Amino acid sequence: MIDRIGTIPEHVRRIGRIHHVAVVVREIESALEFWRDDLGLAVGAVQPIPSDRVVIAFLPLGDVKVELVAPTDDTTGVARFLASRGEGFHHICLEVDDIAAALTRLAIDGVELIDSAPRPGAEGPVAFLHPRSCHGVLVELIEVPGGPSWRSLYPSGFVAPDAIRQV
Repeated sequence: MIDRIGTIPEHVRRIGRIHHVAVVVREIESALEFWRDDLGLAVGAVQPIPSDRVVIAFLPLGDVKVELVAPTDDTTGVARFLASRGEGFHHICLEVDDIAAALTRLAIDGVELIDSAPRPGAEGPVAFLHPRSCHGVLVELIEVPGGPSWRSLYPSGFVAPDAIRQV
């Protein structure tokens, strides 16, 4: 048996903390009535992500965030998820030091990737792993601030997609 772990550099292998847990909702404002008003969580930001045709809200909870995701278009994957499964848990997001290296390693290991390269996300470079390879869970990777993909995706510096509004 080949010891693949021993040949992979630590900075490529390392998975950092949980960045956020995402919940799909029908409508951001009504979901915030529960998360913000009933549970008392502060809202970090609410912002549209036009490229994904969703609106998101981040609610910090210690070092992790809850991300509410509402589709703005009935043809998106998030809208199809909502139609077939209803509101609820959607994905977990994990931090990595170098997202491109992590995707390469995961592809070599046979993990099915949704994104084969990092793309701009609401809070930095992201990529998704297919639930078929993750025991039924959609996994998002996000690169830690200042990592190598930041320079290529944001050559003029990071600017959050569209305007962020505080709620």
